[in-house]
Amino acid sequence: MATDRRPPTGGVVPRRSDRSPWNWLLLVPIVVPLIVPLYNRVEPTLFGWPLFYWLQLAFVALGVLTTVLVYRATRRSPAEQAAARDAIARDTARKSAARDARRDGER
Repeated sequence: MATDRRPPTGGVVPRRSDRSPWNWLLLVPIVVPLIVPLYNRVEPTLFGWPLFYWLQLAFVALGVLTTVLVYRATRRSPAEQAAARDAIARDTARKSAARDARRDGER
Protein backbone atom coordinates (compact mmCIF):
# COMPACT_ATOMS: atom_id res chain seq x y z
CA MET A 1 0.00 0.00 0.00
CA ALA A 2 1.83 3.08 -1.24
CA THR A 3 0.97 6.53 -0.04
CA ASP A 4 1.19 9.62 -2.18
CA ARG A 5 3.24 12.27 -0.35
CA ARG A 6 3.35 14.87 -3.12
CA PRO A 7 2.32 18.45 -2.27
CA PRO A 8 -1.00 19.67 -3.63
CA THR A 9 -0.86 21.08 -7.12
CA GLY A 10 -2.69 24.26 -6.14
CA GLY A 11 0.62 26.06 -5.54
CA VAL A 12 0.18 26.48 -1.79
CA VAL A 13 1.50 23.78 0.50
CA PRO A 14 -0.33 23.67 3.83
CA ARG A 15 2.15 23.89 6.67
CA ARG A 16 1.76 22.46 10.11
CA SER A 17 0.89 25.26 12.49
CA ASP A 18 1.69 23.22 15.59
CA ARG A 19 5.44 23.46 14.87
CA SER A 20 5.69 27.22 15.31
CA PRO A 21 8.20 28.71 17.76
CA TRP A 22 5.42 31.07 18.85
CA ASN A 23 3.93 28.16 20.79
CA TRP A 24 6.77 28.43 23.34
CA LEU A 25 5.12 31.64 24.57
CA LEU A 26 2.29 29.52 25.94
CA LEU A 27 4.66 28.45 28.72
CA VAL A 28 4.78 32.00 30.10
CA PRO A 29 1.33 31.97 31.77
CA ILE A 30 2.12 28.52 33.19
CA VAL A 31 5.56 29.32 34.59
CA VAL A 32 5.02 32.86 35.90
CA PRO A 33 2.42 31.89 38.56
CA LEU A 34 4.82 29.21 39.78
CA ILE A 35 7.33 31.87 40.81
CA VAL A 36 5.91 32.35 44.30
CA PRO A 37 8.28 35.13 45.45
CA LEU A 38 6.52 37.41 42.97
CA TYR A 39 3.37 37.49 45.07
CA ASN A 40 4.29 36.15 48.51
CA ARG A 41 3.45 39.41 50.30
CA VAL A 42 0.43 41.57 51.13
CA GLU A 43 1.55 45.00 49.92
CA PRO A 44 0.91 46.78 47.59
CA THR A 45 -2.85 46.64 47.70
CA LEU A 46 -5.10 47.58 44.81
CA PHE A 47 -8.56 48.89 45.76
CA GLY A 48 -8.04 47.22 49.15
CA TRP A 49 -7.16 43.84 47.64
CA PRO A 50 -3.89 42.26 48.75
CA LEU A 51 -1.23 41.70 46.09
CA PHE A 52 -1.90 37.94 45.95
CA TYR A 53 -5.51 38.33 44.82
CA TRP A 54 -5.15 41.05 42.21
CA LEU A 55 -2.00 39.47 40.83
CA GLN A 56 -3.89 36.19 40.33
CA LEU A 57 -6.38 38.12 38.20
CA ALA A 58 -3.48 39.67 36.31
CA PHE A 59 -2.15 36.15 35.65
CA VAL A 60 -5.50 35.24 34.07
CA ALA A 61 -5.24 38.31 31.84
CA LEU A 62 -1.64 37.32 30.99
CA GLY A 63 -2.85 33.87 29.93
CA VAL A 64 -5.60 35.30 27.75
CA LEU A 65 -3.31 37.84 26.09
CA THR A 66 -0.60 35.25 25.47
CA THR A 67 -3.12 32.83 23.96
CA VAL A 68 -4.52 35.55 21.66
CA LEU A 69 -1.01 36.57 20.59
CA VAL A 70 0.03 33.00 19.77
CA TYR A 71 -3.25 32.31 17.97
CA ARG A 72 -2.91 35.37 15.76
CA ALA A 73 0.77 34.69 15.06
CA THR A 74 0.20 31.06 14.05
CA ARG A 75 -3.12 31.10 12.24
CA ARG A 76 -3.04 30.19 8.59
CA SER A 77 -3.63 32.52 5.70
CA PRO A 78 -6.87 32.05 3.73
CA ALA A 79 -4.90 30.39 0.91
CA GLU A 80 -3.35 27.90 3.33
CA GLN A 81 -6.74 27.20 4.91
CA ALA A 82 -8.21 26.48 1.47
CA ALA A 83 -5.26 24.23 0.58
CA ALA A 84 -5.69 22.32 3.86
CA ARG A 85 -9.43 21.87 3.22
CA ASP A 86 -8.70 20.64 -0.30
CA ALA A 87 -6.09 18.19 1.03
CA ILE A 88 -8.56 16.84 3.61
CA ALA A 89 -11.28 16.46 0.97
CA ARG A 90 -8.83 14.74 -1.39
CA ASP A 91 -7.65 12.33 1.34
CA THR A 92 -11.23 11.57 2.36
CA ALA A 93 -12.16 10.84 -1.25
CA ARG A 94 -9.17 8.50 -1.62
CA LYS A 95 -10.03 6.63 1.57
CA SER A 96 -13.65 6.28 0.47
CA ALA A 97 -12.59 5.02 -2.96
CA ALA A 98 -10.18 2.52 -1.38
CA ARG A 99 -12.85 1.34 1.05
CA ASP A 100 -15.37 0.92 -1.79
CA ALA A 101 -12.81 -0.99 -3.85
CA ARG A 102 -12.19 -3.37 -0.95
CA ARG A 103 -15.90 -3.93 -0.50
CA ASP A 104 -16.34 -4.65 -4.21
CA GLY A 105 -13.41 -7.07 -4.09
CA GLU A 106 -14.93 -8.99 -1.18
CA ARG A 107 -18.20 -9.60 -2.99
